[in-house]
Amino acid sequence: MTTRILAFAGLIAGTLAAGPAAAEVQWDVSIPWGPTEFHTIDAENYAKAVEEATDGEVKLVIHPGSSLGIKANESLRGVEDGAVPMAEYGMFQNEGELPLLGIEALPFMVKDYDQLRILHELVRPIWEEHLMQRNQKALYMVPWPSQNFFINKSVKNFEDLAGIRMRTYNANTATMSQRLGMVPLQMNNADIVPALATGKLDAVMTSGTTAAAQKYWEFLKYIYNTNHQWASNVMVVNLDYWNELTPEQQETMERIAKEMEPEFWAISEAEHGKRMEQLTSEGMVIEPLSDELKAKMIEVTADMADEYVTRVPEAGPIIEEFKARIAAQ
Repeated sequence: MTTRILAFAGLIAGTLAAGPAAAEVQWDVSIPWGPTEFHTIDAENYAKAVEEATDGEVKLVIHPGSSLGIKANESLRGVEDGAVPMAEYGMFQNEGELPLLGIEALPFMVKDYDQLRILHELVRPIWEEHLMQRNQKALYMVPWPSQNFFINKSVKNFEDLAGIRMRTYNANTATMSQRLGMVPLQMNNADIVPALATGKLDAVMTSGTTAAAQKYWEFLKYIYNTNHQWASNVMVVNLDYWNELTPEQQETMERIAKEMEPEFWAISEAEHGKRMEQLTSEGMVIEPLSDELKAKMIEVTADMADEYVTRVPEAGPIIEEFKARIAAQ
């Protein structure tokens, strides 16, 4: 009997010396985008990598299409309040909660991915700080591809834009549409197809990725690669949930996010050409913007950056530094 007691005591002592077992967690992740869109697939690949790297201790369950009931423009607050442990959302769609999230959506300020990287380098630390203040930690950020106008008629000149009912997704795009003579109708991704099907919308501004996923060829005919703004998503986790992880689990999730983010950007860069090919194969027509029309679009939106800085003063130094960096290239 004494031998058994000693053996059991030794087992307990060994267990205590080894420390507590690592916590096992399973979190739901809200995604506004459909299951076939590359951002959703990126999230699934990230979840798989995290589960493998933590030996199954951390499982992230991806829920696309706002299936958890959290709309795209409600995601920041949903994570802040703990309605969902994690979410990916468009920062541009949540600028009503944090106005600085809309800085990359200023019309015609950022021309390409290289310039976007410069802007992110300048503003990302501030974004992350603001998100921390809203009870969430940013893990990775990835842009949508080049933006387009998808319209039900051919547009040859500025006057052709008048009266077009255009889907918008934040204050900047609504103001831009008004400046172009269009009628802005702000809505989330899930509401676009019903609005097109009922004739409520004449046009949509978005990436080729969303256009292909939502089969715009069933409703719209013409594509104009306006490249009028940039829009990025962020994957975030509620800080209360995050703080329940072990330091090792936190380090693993951060490391994998940092490692995979460049891969996700590369996927984004390849998306535009891939989806334009798909859309034209379905009968849509890509028409170039005339130089006169593009110049007019830039002219009528030129003061939007100044107006934005008036509303969001902390954006001013960031924009100035961005322009200086671009000019020095």
